[in-house]
Amino acid sequence: MTSKISFLGAGSWGTALAIQAARNGSQTLLWGHLPQHIASLAEDRENKRYLAGFSFPDLLKVTDDLKQAAQFSDILLISVPSHAFQDTLLKIKPFVSSNIKIAWATKGFDPQTGELLHQTVASVFTPDTPAAVLSGPSFAREVAADLPTAVTIAANQQAFADQLAKIMHSPRFRTYTTHDIVSVQVGGAVKNVLAIAAGIADGIGFGANTRAALVTRGIAEIIRLNNALGGQQNTLMGLAGLGDLILTCTDDQSRNRRFGIALGQGKEMQQAIDEIGQEVEGISAARETYRLAKKYAIDMPITEQTYRVLYDNLSPLSAVQSLLQRDQKPE
Repeated sequence: MTSKISFLGAGSWGTALAIQAARNGSQTLLWGHLPQHIASLAEDRENKRYLAGFSFPDLLKVTDDLKQAAQFSDILLISVPSHAFQDTLLKIKPFVSSNIKIAWATKGFDPQTGELLHQTVASVFTPDTPAAVLSGPSFAREVAADLPTAVTIAANQQAFADQLAKIMHSPRFRTYTTHDIVSVQVGGAVKNVLAIAAGIADGIGFGANTRAALVTRGIAEIIRLNNALGGQQNTLMGLAGLGDLILTCTDDQSRNRRFGIALGQGKEMQQAIDEIGQEVEGISAARETYRLAKKYAIDMPITEQTYRVLYDNLSPLSAVQSLLQRDQKPE
């Protein structure tokens, strides 16, 4: 039987994943909260605003009716920004059955609680609700173009990880599964903070050596936080950790990196956000990561300096100089 899946969030990432599921043979429903935007998707059969140039497969339908999307399938994959994640769960809760399975491709912490998103799912629904996160080095445009991509699916129940992997997996979209749901989320959230830092350094005019050092010391920061939150270090050496970090720190398709470049070039924060025109998840992730570092007394100097640029009006150059002037120590 053809499987069904609903995607909540009609930005570039949600659209790309919906395209992938539909061309893989699943009946797919893509929901967005703006009626005018969804009307244009239905008429154009592509997302000209966020992912222009990629036609929708016949199995992909769209709607602005959240109840319809929530009841279309027992599998919901959410790709809204992290600040809207909890609210989306609360809104769909009255419409879904007891068999609901919640997945997400959102990267970040719940800004209302500081928790990882699987904890938000457990609190809104139950700890036994099947929950899975899809993450890894994957730009929406390349997924939509069917360029080779590999991601990780982590779930609290192996059967759900396998089911979601089967829906999404193809020769050009490889899915790997794990039970380490903590590490996959920590890697996906904190890498956005580090991508801003790498962008700042490049915007200032520093070179590839600096970028490589930031990536390398950045993975050390992710590992420290991940250990404190109960994740497994080996997971971070894979797609959802090191793979995603390299991608977002080195390629200008990354909104977080482009945002950092703009700051490094001297642009004001709001101007940089406006020019990008989409969510920059690393901004809120920097705040939540910094809070967690303080809570668990974890040394995360790159995160701290990025936070101070974003929230304490520290100049980007001063932030980088603070990192360079740290005491010498063993690696």
